[in-house]
Amino acid sequence: MTTPGGKRPSMMETAQTTDGFLRHAGRDFLIVLYTAFRSLKLYPIENAQVQKALDDLAGTTKHLLDVEKEVEIRLQGEFIFVNSTRLRLDLDNYASFSHILNVLQQCGIGAVRIDEGVERRQLQVFVSLLLAYAAKDANPNKLFELSQKLSDGGVSHVSVEPPLEAEEDVEEEERQKEAAKRTYARSVAVTKEVINSIRMGRTANVKKVKRAVQAIVDQVLNNESSLVGLTTLRDYDEYTFTHSVNVCIFSVALGRKLGLTKLQLYDLGMAALFHDVGKSRVPLEVLNKEGGLTEEEWRIMQAHPWLGVLTLFGLRGYGEIPYRGMVVAYEHHMKIDLTGYPKSIRGRALSIYSKVIAVADGFDAATSRRVYQTVPIQPDQVLKEMWENPRRGYDPVVVKAFINLIGIYPVGTCVILDTYEVALVHSANPDVAHVHRPVVRLVTTPDGGLLNPGTVVDLSEKDATGHFPRTIVKVTDPVKYGINVSDYFV
Repeated sequence: MTTPGGKRPSMMETAQTTDGFLRHAGRDFLIVLYTAFRSLKLYPIENAQVQKALDDLAGTTKHLLDVEKEVEIRLQGEFIFVNSTRLRLDLDNYASFSHILNVLQQCGIGAVRIDEGVERRQLQVFVSLLLAYAAKDANPNKLFELSQKLSDGGVSHVSVEPPLEAEEDVEEEERQKEAAKRTYARSVAVTKEVINSIRMGRTANVKKVKRAVQAIVDQVLNNESSLVGLTTLRDYDEYTFTHSVNVCIFSVALGRKLGLTKLQLYDLGMAALFHDVGKSRVPLEVLNKEGGLTEEEWRIMQAHPWLGVLTLFGLRGYGEIPYRGMVVAYEHHMKIDLTGYPKSIRGRALSIYSKVIAVADGFDAATSRRVYQTVPIQPDQVLKEMWENPRRGYDPVVVKAFINLIGIYPVGTCVILDTYEVALVHSANPDVAHVHRPVVRLVTTPDGGLLNPGTVVDLSEKDATGHFPRTIVKVTDPVKYGINVSDYFV
């Protein structure tokens, strides 16, 4: 291959070209695969729409194989790779990618291999079997049975493989937890230092903030659950600072879920950490007032978005004017219909960063104890309100992604099980079919005795009889049981 000028491209240019092709063609493949899934689920095989979907799938597969000769679609966590190239997830393809992830995970598939010579009929059998097996109850032999059915059906050029086994290294897990704690503590300290410097009119050390955000992004990319778990450390006296850090963590994790690049996550993290910087110009007697605000005090509080814009504009150390951060500072209390505040004079499209940070901000604020909200709302109720009440003004696609990220029972939620044990949600279940069965940490015995650290249990695992040993009955207030949630995440 040569360039128009006759010069042979470098290895890097060749790799970039290959990656570009795979991202584009791989995305097209997943979209037509999703269409085939949906069509077969809704209509009989002879339906014209189904036949067209299968034709498109066969054509797109051939296009990929003409270039690559062999195609591997591999799942790694919440990401999809085609021949080792990670596909970019965005709002346009979020539904299709999520559906395919769900179907493959339901079948116990870690990778799909398609070889040259695959025929349209084989793809039809493959898609039909995937749908059939995804609907079956979980069992350890599901993947083997599916593989056997493919073979029996004459599907010789499509094969399925289990997920790569991850070695469980307790020491490594503990090391990552400690790293997450250090990252969180440093981020809170830096945020406090910078906000106080701005409030007192001193020069803020933006370089420290940049390093803190870089550490958060790295931590989320390497071990998201450890850092997200630390958002349960909601310090009443340090709310302003822990809130900013929590919003940063949630935003970066959500941005990752939506497929943002590492550089975009860094920009998003900076904007999130500074989203409330305008409050540094709000008098403390207004900011920390218990009870309701007067009309004049509320007017002052509502000024913090544009005060944030002015503050960011005047910050030194950014290297360039932080336009994205300024937009977020201005928009994060606007609703998608442009109500909220500040009032928008003309129509505008809210930044995706603003939509993401608005969701993270709303969730952390509602689930935290503050001077004017001494009793936090239970996380599951907050998510329910964000999803079901359009008057809250959040982007529904972003809210859905956030729920998929943290589960319907977010990390730190205190639940009562049908065994009379009390547990704290440790992490969301990656299998969306069991989103109501998260991984939990048992923190009391059935007779009420406190446990620490307690045992981590996956509520989606069945016993030898095929039944679930434990099921969530309801969400409860941990204070009733003398449980300090943050004790179990540090």
